[in-house]
Amino acid sequence: MATPEGFPASFYGEPGVLGMLANGISAFLVLLQNFNAAHTGKEAYGVENILAGVHLILIGGICQLIAGLLSFRKYDHLSGTAFIGYAALWASYGATRIYFGVSDNQTTNQTSNLSLSTDLMTNISLNGSAETPGGYFFLSIKESAIAGLIPYILLSFLLAFCSATVNYIMPFVFGAITATLIFEAVAIVASSWALVVSGVLELLILIFAIYGSAVLLLKGLTQRLALKGFGTPLFNVLLLGIGNSASAQSIGQEKKKNTKYAEPMALGFFCDSIAPFIFAFYSFGYMKSFGLGAAWISIISFAQLFSSYYAHLRQDCYHTTKFGFHATYWLIKAWGEFVASALIGNKSEVGSAREAMVGNWFFVVAGLILCVGSLNMDILELIHNMLFVLVTVSSVPQIPLEGYYIFFGVACALFTAVSIYGTFARLINSIAEKLLIPVGKQPVSTANMKKALKWGKSQQVGSEMVPHTDQASDVLFYLLNGVAALSAIHSKVSSMNPTFLHLTIPWVLISGAIIQAYVSRLQVTGGGRFGSVISSIYVGVWATWTWFRFAGTLLQLSTGAAYAFTAGAIALLVINGFLMLIAAYKNLVLLLLTTVMEVALVCFLLSTLQRLPYRLEIAMLALVAIICVYGILATLVSGIFSERLIPMGPPLLKEVKKQETSPELPCPIASSRLTSGLLKIAGILEQGGVCGIPTDTVYALAASCKNPQAIEKIYNIKDRPAEKPICICISSVEQLVAAKPPFSPLLWEFMRNVYPGGISCIVKKGDWLFQLGVGPAYDRVGTRDSIMIRVPDHTVTGHLCNITGPLAITSANPSGEADSTHHSMVIDRLGHKIQGVLCDGDSNEVVASTVVNCLKIDEGTITLVREGCVPAVKVYQIFERVKSTML
Repeated sequence: MATPEGFPASFYGEPGVLGMLANGISAFLVLLQNFNAAHTGKEAYGVENILAGVHLILIGGICQLIAGLLSFRKYDHLSGTAFIGYAALWASYGATRIYFGVSDNQTTNQTSNLSLSTDLMTNISLNGSAETPGGYFFLSIKESAIAGLIPYILLSFLLAFCSATVNYIMPFVFGAITATLIFEAVAIVASSWALVVSGVLELLILIFAIYGSAVLLLKGLTQRLALKGFGTPLFNVLLLGIGNSASAQSIGQEKKKNTKYAEPMALGFFCDSIAPFIFAFYSFGYMKSFGLGAAWISIISFAQLFSSYYAHLRQDCYHTTKFGFHATYWLIKAWGEFVASALIGNKSEVGSAREAMVGNWFFVVAGLILCVGSLNMDILELIHNMLFVLVTVSSVPQIPLEGYYIFFGVACALFTAVSIYGTFARLINSIAEKLLIPVGKQPVSTANMKKALKWGKSQQVGSEMVPHTDQASDVLFYLLNGVAALSAIHSKVSSMNPTFLHLTIPWVLISGAIIQAYVSRLQVTGGGRFGSVISSIYVGVWATWTWFRFAGTLLQLSTGAAYAFTAGAIALLVINGFLMLIAAYKNLVLLLLTTVMEVALVCFLLSTLQRLPYRLEIAMLALVAIICVYGILATLVSGIFSERLIPMGPPLLKEVKKQETSPELPCPIASSRLTSGLLKIAGILEQGGVCGIPTDTVYALAASCKNPQAIEKIYNIKDRPAEKPICICISSVEQLVAAKPPFSPLLWEFMRNVYPGGISCIVKKGDWLFQLGVGPAYDRVGTRDSIMIRVPDHTVTGHLCNITGPLAITSANPSGEADSTHHSMVIDRLGHKIQGVLCDGDSNEVVASTVVNCLKIDEGTITLVREGCVPAVKVYQIFERVKSTML
């Protein structure tokens, strides 16, 4: 259930090692190129630039992305945000190097064809003159790189400042990166002296990164800070403001705190600062081409999808939807502008084609719905959402072309400013776990919001509770299909316009296929009965639709190829019929959506036969979009409040309820309310089985310590890494007393104050475990030198441990996925792999226990390995009180 501080896999236990090494090596790669360019007076050419770009993407991008993802799983707000943010930076910088290499090759080819001299080739590469072959392309790359570097400079400075509240190594690493980015930007437009300064700073990044990595690596191996740097901040984060204990309630944060994963809000705001700044830079005319800008925005948009994903793991429907929504918008706009900018010298044709597009209106409506959802949050969220609505309105294609870009640029600039403030506020408040940076009060109270949003008499009393699996992924499902459907609307006249077809491809393909594939992944991890069946099929529908209706027209497919699509359309019609059957088990809204999609697919079939009634298709696609708008509103509200306030309609087909004793269940189950049920599970455990059991936090997988082989089964059942240790669970402190472990009086007193409860203690292993009853499993639980002990404040679990003796337990979920908070989740996800489940209904908490390392308690210190259901502040308060009584 936890990873103790002494966890031997250092790169997993301390992902900062990987993150800082990735930054250092990436800086070193750029350093070599900068020093070479400054020494020779010539920039790198072709293949050299391409190879450097590939290495930056692999090392600075992918490796650092892994470090960021691991940091989020360690509840490390700062490192998770910084590493994923910098991963996007180095990957974007690598893309820039590749673009430079491509432009060099293009220039070389053009020079050869025109019999240009070597001196002219050098002049083109160094100066990027727009009057020479390839120079225009080269110059636009430089402009795009500056547009991307400026927001990263601002955000990197914020990360350096925030890291000073955590330790005094990361501020130097991030600060050196900030200074490097400044001189890299200067070097693009100035002389070679900036390259030298940048190279020196990159050398500092490498030195600081190596030292910081060594500190963390030794910490992971020795279980202590052998070198200085981490654990001691440059200044206390509380100096930035005064936290108000009542303010959490005032902004509607009454829900239980999920501390299994770090908060991804700062990362989401971080990404919302980069993309609009590049758009503003382009809209104001500082970039002549959007090719590299589209690459930078694509990379940061995929980083924003990770913030959406971790919000999903935290069961945060609102932020899952918001960041997934924003990432979709930035991607579509980026590639739409790329297509438009590629049609140089024909702006009137681009403008007329844009006027026929209506997909952007769906973003406007969806943005307004998010504004409604944020009324329950804080003022910052509401302002941020309102400005995003302004951005979507400013990019409506029906705005005259002469004012389009000015309006869009101003809206993006305002949105960028608020996003940068939001990044700082969310990051500092997450680190401090207090509201130090003001974000405003809750605009509308939760009670008033619920009252205003309840529809129908049946919703007045005892609203239907909605499981997490039916929340965030469903909102994005309706959102993406609505955008794709409305974007696919076109008339027969406009479909003959090649410019219109070019612009439509990213709108339908990105929303309907690419991002919906991400939603399919969310629905797989959600654990719903039908999983990602519908969304996965619709990925294929919209991808096929794009290929035939838009790309196919441009490629002028032959009649035989069109008939091949006819067969595919028939297959999709049949498959969608089965999706309608699935929807009948869900709700009326989804059934209506799949039914209308069936008619839309009939239109698609007719289009392959060149018999399409365009008015019918337009009506069906518009109806799909309208249904999706309602679906977004209903599912978003349900996700935020975890209850059905806006009706989705009852299922037409109802699932036959199976009795708990039904032999068709994947595993035997027992009721925790019956003594016979408790004895049944105890018997299975005694025989070497693995069972799902309730605890005082979330559901756990349990195996008897009398059967070491059963503990090994847990690793296979969960796909849990073999090096991650498992803790033991006992019924009371008295069991420990009887085993006579050599604990100090301070440790005993601390345990008596935290047990039973949602706090787990890591203590030293010893022969006393054999007396406790752990004997046969001594080498299968804990690490070589330590063991984590749980004493749940749960009557059922306590009685079970009294019957079986100590149990080895870990959370009852596939490794890396959300905890199970109801016995049905355990049955659905792991029932086919385990031998029994003790059913006890909803769990008491939504997160696991708080883990405290007590290995150095005799020295007067404890450390938090993981903050769970018990806040860190409360743990330290208990410890200080115990210490004071022992003096």
